[in-house]
Amino acid sequence: MRITFCCTGTAPEPWLLGLRAALPEAEVTLWAPGAPPADHAVVWAPPQQFIDEQPGLKALFNIGAGVDALLRLRLPPGMHVVRLDDAGMSVQMAEYVCQAVIRHFREFDLAEADMVAGKWAFRKPRLRADFAVGIMGLGVLGSRVAQALQAFEFPVNGWSRSAKPAAGALAQVRCFAGDAQLPDFLAASRVLVNLLPLTVQTENILNHATLSQLQPGGYVINVARGAHLVDADLLALLDSGHLAGATLDVFRTEPLPAGHPFWHHPKLTLTPHTSARTLRDDSVAQIARKIRALAAGQPIGNMPGVVDTSLGY
Repeated sequence: MRITFCCTGTAPEPWLLGLRAALPEAEVTLWAPGAPPADHAVVWAPPQQFIDEQPGLKALFNIGAGVDALLRLRLPPGMHVVRLDDAGMSVQMAEYVCQAVIRHFREFDLAEADMVAGKWAFRKPRLRADFAVGIMGLGVLGSRVAQALQAFEFPVNGWSRSAKPAAGALAQVRCFAGDAQLPDFLAASRVLVNLLPLTVQTENILNHATLSQLQPGGYVINVARGAHLVDADLLALLDSGHLAGATLDVFRTEPLPAGHPFWHHPKLTLTPHTSARTLRDDSVAQIARKIRALAAGQPIGNMPGVVDTSLGY
């Protein structure tokens, strides 16, 4: 069995060492133009040349949960794409979102500013019942975030492109689905968390029309993709006072350009795409398990993380 590694912007040696240790029966190599055909590939943002030169791959294993960059390439019919279905990212995402929600709800940002200014002050406690959190995207990450927020007794709403069963982590979540129920979901939410996959249908979904439907004083947390958000629309709603603020971890251009107005806006909290980092050891172990399952004859359609390329997730 031959496995090739092609990950743009990623140091290859630690991954190659990990994959070779996890799959000693396989030949694991770093891809270079003209390389011989492989059975499987471990990838992140590979060039089109890689896809063109490896048309016989049984599966592309993406070292992340988001596959939008991969699906922009011309993939041969029948080439399967498998994303990470967790690998330690869901708990990181839950941590990040909970701290952002709590920081806003408890007004810790204002308390920090007061202390920097030498001011000792208190504010009236706010009610959790007034801060319903709406989660857009109820996959592995969204479900884990919903579960974590409920531990802090926030009301949680959820919205997805298609209906999700109200069971497990979603049993106590008020679920909405489809375009018809999006307005009701937004109107029921004061804090909006975006965890949607980036597709043609979801690009620019965080715009003036949708964000203005949030409850007055709404707050936005974007941890999915920068292209979900129309930057100018967010700024306009912040400046008008309809939105109280936002925490942004992802941006249309990364790193965020030096002159971008987000840098110095007083109602924004920014982080450098760090809400849920890929954990290499966990990812290698998950990919190795899946490759072994395929080698043992498991149908790829039964495997967690297989992407429906027609839907984009």
